[in-house]
Amino acid sequence: MMITKFCSVYAGHVDIEDLGQEATPINERFLDNEHIVSVFDKTEALARACDETGWHSLWFAEHHFQREGYETIPNILMLAVHLAHLTKHIKLGSAFNVPPMWHPLRLAEDFAMADILTKGRTIFGIGRGYHTREVEVFGAPLLDQAANRSLFEEQVEIIFKAFNHPSFSHHGEHYTIPPKVPYRGYELEEITLVPRPVNRPVECWQAIVSGNRRGLDLMMKHGIKGFVGGGAASLEEGPIQAFRDAAARAGHHYALGEGLCLGLQFYLADTREKALREIKPLFEEHAKMFGPLNFLPMNDAQKAAVSRRGGWEQAGVPTVEHFIEQGSWFAGTADDLVERLKMLEEKFPGLESVSLGMPICTPQSKMEEIYRQVGEEVIPQFQ
Repeated sequence: MMITKFCSVYAGHVDIEDLGQEATPINERFLDNEHIVSVFDKTEALARACDETGWHSLWFAEHHFQREGYETIPNILMLAVHLAHLTKHIKLGSAFNVPPMWHPLRLAEDFAMADILTKGRTIFGIGRGYHTREVEVFGAPLLDQAANRSLFEEQVEIIFKAFNHPSFSHHGEHYTIPPKVPYRGYELEEITLVPRPVNRPVECWQAIVSGNRRGLDLMMKHGIKGFVGGGAASLEEGPIQAFRDAAARAGHHYALGEGLCLGLQFYLADTREKALREIKPLFEEHAKMFGPLNFLPMNDAQKAAVSRRGGWEQAGVPTVEHFIEQGSWFAGTADDLVERLKMLEEKFPGLESVSLGMPICTPQSKMEEIYRQVGEEVIPQFQ
């Protein structure tokens, strides 16, 4: 196998002018609605750029209540239907819908509608959620991780029953579907999802964060593929190998990297030096957002530091250079990127998909430029 599918995740950040550790602290950002809704014009432009330059798919993240402007798309499936009318080829992915914030049958119905209306160009993706402000506000558990996992697992079971069976019933800890109620002269025993997706089996993806055996076995049970972030420098013995081991337990013989999409935070410029200079304030916005949420390795003092202006060096906050050296971030030229991806092909012989995502707050003009550059200078090297 070789890399054949170039994907990108855009979580829905709007353009923001003041960036970096000396700019507005994250908890002081409160953008007005006019600024927030600019995300939709930006999304249309990015989708067109990817569609015209050979990208396989553009993925979006479901998020809610983010007045800071970093992740501002609450309904991926509605957006996918809209973008399918504006583009010709590109697939539109959910990275990810969060079932704990849905009734599972409403999510299944909405995906089925998107599958039909986009003629199979919508890709399903699910996750457990990580923002307490989102999941808990919708009445689902997140602080209680065991309860969150239990709810999620049952919801996934229901969603796939609804996709795969003409009629079904479910009796679990959280849901009884259908309830035993009278309906038009008979008592309900089974129910049918109307409509069901027409492109079955449904392609489904999920992020792999911890490589938890229970979670990976659930993915194998339902044929769910995995997104792995963080490049490749330290992952061979982590989530990538764990996914392969889970496949083996399920009776599948996967090459290393098979069934996965490997993610890399990246930025291109004419020289490595320019790329590094321009990515720094973008990384610092990323650190403000994701450090306190435990997506970057930081101690309590460092998490406190990224919530304030300046003083990051004194607190020992990891720099973008650290993560570039580690392999999870990339800043360089198009030729450098080709070299990096060729190394991934060699290291992970089963890998077909890579996700190249630009940091939050990368301006629209720069994102369009880089998407087109990848399409013109990088993707052709893998065809």
